[in-house]
Amino acid sequence: MKTIINHIIILIIILTCCNTFAQNDHFVQNGIIEFEKKSNMYALIAKKIKGETDSYYQLAFESYKKNNPQFKTTKSILSFSKNKSLYKWDETNQSASNSWISDDAMANLKNVIATDLDTKTSITQKNVYDNLYLVKDSLRKIDWKITDETREIAGYECRRANAIIIDSVYVVAYYTIQIPFSGGPESFTGLPGTILGLALPHENITWFATKVTEIPVLEKDLAPPTKGKPTDNKELNKTLLEALKNWGKWARKTLLAYSL
Repeated sequence: MKTIINHIIILIIILTCCNTFAQNDHFVQNGIIEFEKKSNMYALIAKKIKGETDSYYQLAFESYKKNNPQFKTTKSILSFSKNKSLYKWDETNQSASNSWISDDAMANLKNVIATDLDTKTSITQKNVYDNLYLVKDSLRKIDWKITDETREIAGYECRRANAIIIDSVYVVAYYTIQIPFSGGPESFTGLPGTILGLALPHENITWFATKVTEIPVLEKDLAPPTKGKPTDNKELNKTLLEALKNWGKWARKTLLAYSL
């Protein structure tokens, strides 16, 4: 009898502690997340000139490495409230390089994306080689596979999830349930929390949150972009395929960048 009573007391203590921890959990409902995008330019350029036999390409690559760091870093901001968000690029970012060897569509990508999780739609402003498009479409459906791996990002415990998008692009994401908004950088959504870390390993690109600020976000600060030629993902893809038909091996990478 004494043993049973002791077990009951221990169980009560455990349940009380769990309830206390649950009450202390704080979920961020609105705020601003600052991201750093890092592009491994050495790897991107090496892929770009792979197979080229002219020594000019290698000399240009060596010159680039002498004058530039391995990683190009740009900053972006995700503002969110309830089930809406606006993702845009920090205006302090440097302009895209004019060097042909470092000109990479994925590294230079600067989409502005308004996401509405209630309607499962997004409005994306894309600058495609000086042509501005306003892409209105439904959210991409991603078949995420959640794992047991965790890591801390910007002070939040995040769980890893993996996925394949656009037929063959491997994606790694780290999300936190402490920020219930089911979005993240670029057009990535669909996890049970906010994505604070994102990587396209084979494309040599990562996005990681550096700071989360919990503040009220006004409706006007989530207003979608309005400038650009109206289109949807299917029509933009058709336009790009036609424009890139003579680009050879470089067409796939460029098409992928503007499909994100």
